[in-house]
Amino acid sequence: MKRSKAPTTRRAEIQQLYQSYSAGMTSLPASALLKFLHKEQMELTADEDTAESLIDRYEIEETARENRSMTFEGFLRYMESKVCCVFNQAHTSVYQDMDQPLTSYFISSSHNTYLTGDQLIGKSDLDAYVWALRKGCRCLEIDTWDGPDMEPIVYHGYTLTTKILFKDVITTVAQHAFEVSPYPVILSLENHCSQQQQEVMAQYLVSILGDMLLTAPLDHLAGGELPSPNEKKVVIAEALSDLVIYTRSVKFIGFSHSRDHQSHFENTSMAEKKARKLASGSGLNFVQHNQRFLTRIYPAGSRMSSSNYNPQEFWNVGSQLVALNFQSLGLPMDLNDGRFQDNGGCGYVLKPVVLLPSDRSFDPICSRHRLKPTHLLLKVISGSNLPVSRSNKGLDPFVRVEIHGIPSDSRKKNTQTVKNNSLSPHWDSDMNFIISVPELCLIRFCVRDQTGLLSSEFVGQYTLPFTSMMKGYRWVPLRSRDGCSLDPASLFIFVCVVAPPAGRIPAVQQDQFAPSSRINHLSSSRSSLSSLIMASASSLLFFCFLFFTFTSSTIPYINGTFLYTSCEEKTDMRPLKHTRTTYCIEKIWP
Repeated sequence: MKRSKAPTTRRAEIQQLYQSYSAGMTSLPASALLKFLHKEQMELTADEDTAESLIDRYEIEETARENRSMTFEGFLRYMESKVCCVFNQAHTSVYQDMDQPLTSYFISSSHNTYLTGDQLIGKSDLDAYVWALRKGCRCLEIDTWDGPDMEPIVYHGYTLTTKILFKDVITTVAQHAFEVSPYPVILSLENHCSQQQQEVMAQYLVSILGDMLLTAPLDHLAGGELPSPNEKKVVIAEALSDLVIYTRSVKFIGFSHSRDHQSHFENTSMAEKKARKLASGSGLNFVQHNQRFLTRIYPAGSRMSSSNYNPQEFWNVGSQLVALNFQSLGLPMDLNDGRFQDNGGCGYVLKPVVLLPSDRSFDPICSRHRLKPTHLLLKVISGSNLPVSRSNKGLDPFVRVEIHGIPSDSRKKNTQTVKNNSLSPHWDSDMNFIISVPELCLIRFCVRDQTGLLSSEFVGQYTLPFTSMMKGYRWVPLRSRDGCSLDPASLFIFVCVVAPPAGRIPAVQQDQFAPSSRINHLSSSRSSLSSLIMASASSLLFFCFLFFTFTSSTIPYINGTFLYTSCEEKTDMRPLKHTRTTYCIEKIWP
């Protein structure tokens, strides 16, 4: 990129760039625009047709259009359009392979979804489910307890949190489950109800969900598999127990035990503390486990304030269902939002190749995984229209760029602070990051207000996957703490990525690399439905995109069998697309 005198506004910065390619002419010819696309935006597949299509789209002056050129105003419109956003616009639609088993995806997951606050006196609200679903969440949690007048209720048991009706929750989910995404929603039902009220729950599930219920296996699928995303068939049967063929939930004992005894349709769930210990001590085994089985991670019970852990540490080992408290704002939810805005925001993101089954091993704790790393070179140029504090004091902004990935890749760097400028602060700050596994990385741009020598306050942020980041001159849209747009607040940056040759992912033992010295630093189961739910201490019903999990502190006895699962159920199954089908998964414990 070209280096020049610091301009005073974003418009001036773009004008400087425009002039460097227009060579003094009053308009930018298509050939010069193409040169800009190649050299600065690094869009190497662009051709003359690409340049001319940009002129047709953004140039409004008729003479310039006829001459196949672009005036500065047209160039400005182009540079401020979504085409030049740092997030790859092709990734705003579903573009990944959706025919893989669910074990191959990260799935947006919520914990204690009904709560809008803490776990002691917080409010339970139907809107919390709507909020999570509209954020693309595909795994919701419902804690059910006996209520008055034979109406099951939902709340955080043995606390002062408020209560809502189970039937209202199911109705709300049925209404909003597919507003944002057509892919499976997983409803995790933590069941503490008596057998009588479990029967009521079953009646509501049938009456509210109706023909979404698939109660027999599809003829053309092998046992243990679910339809592909393109499957359209809906089958209705009389008993949910007919579907006790797809998965069973088992208690996690150890990786070797799972490897020797666990079937692909069995799954496990664990609290963050246990998962963290396994991830740090047996990362390679955890990755291999998650290549075969679904794993759900949930926050520690001690998090009474509904705080969250950092989800990245569990994505690093390939855990699919990393559940967070969606009502709690901050870094963990920023990372979750960033991860799942990818692939059209559908709530399913295909895991990187290093986490998928292969003949190569991967341990995220190892310091290096490539002989040659990827170099990310960033220039944080300027900001525009940053929100001011409520006190209306002058803003002293700086930008913190954070890399969230495997431990050796996780870094953060700050620009200098610009005094008293929220309208158009200019930093022109160079940053260089060496990244070993970019496929797992999230990039977070956080603007902060310097309030003291060692203190600062949040202003806005934006997080995106490394693999969704565009190169060249790009603008970064800023978001508030709750993930809402702060438009027109934004950053203006330059991105350069120097990557190793494709396919250079050696085995985990190869943990050394030599950074290239030539990289220039960037300067510029069978009973009635009621009986099934009554007997179910835990079960999993797969809906049209609705998956239900039942868990309980007691194991009811009925018809000579115990029905049992641990906390969450997983299976080698495929997400469903554009269908209204329900699946039931159950484990019978003899």
